[in-house]
Amino acid sequence: MPLNFSTKPALIAYVTCGDPDITTTREIVLAAIDAGAAVIELGVPFSDPVADGPVIQRASQRALQKGTTLENVLKLAKEVRQTSKAGLIVFSYLNPVLRMGIRNFAEAAQDAGVDGALVTDLPVEEAGEYLAQMELYNLKPVFLAAPTSPDARLKQIAEVSGGFVYAVSRTGVTGARQQLPADAQKLVKRIRKYTQLPVAVGFGISTREQFVSVGQFADAAVVGSAIVETIERNPGREAKSVAQFVEKLIDGR
Repeated sequence: MPLNFSTKPALIAYVTCGDPDITTTREIVLAAIDAGAAVIELGVPFSDPVADGPVIQRASQRALQKGTTLENVLKLAKEVRQTSKAGLIVFSYLNPVLRMGIRNFAEAAQDAGVDGALVTDLPVEEAGEYLAQMELYNLKPVFLAAPTSPDARLKQIAEVSGGFVYAVSRTGVTGARQQLPADAQKLVKRIRKYTQLPVAVGFGISTREQFVSVGQFADAAVVGSAIVETIERNPGREAKSVAQFVEKLIDGR
């Protein structure tokens, strides 16, 4: 299933699955899709999320305390797929995928109806077996491209990516920022030399102004920490709060 980037920028919304619980996550995901999110990144909670800032670290801890596993996330994806055609990407660290087994993961992901996966700490240079299984099961591998990546690495990432290329707007961990760095636009321009795939910009986008700004040079904007923080701040009304936040990002309402 092709990912839908018909609006510009499309919104890719990240959620930490299992925070505050897996049932509420399903409600949040469906609410975000109804509000206009084109793609959902289903975050698999991990005990040592080194690429994530404090907001997602706290969410991961809460989700792990509820016993959330990669298997739970794939079951959730299957439930969402039964009612929605939105893009679904499993966002995980490598360890849970290795524990399940790369082939088992790919088979289960295909069965769940997800479109692809982003394994945040798997370098493209070491992804041979993973890429083979992703291709075998018709899944899109998404990789992170950083401002510090040399052109040869960007080319390599572009050649093996599916769905979209994820351009990290800055080095460091995830988290909302007041301003987007100029590096983001330069990085997108560099990536476009090597691929016709859509380019999504993430890490730090939290406001309508930033969202619109990204749309001037990229195809999609990834919003994570701001959504996870919205969930954290609105116990009991998580789904509704996320829907309102997504609508504000997309439509300015």
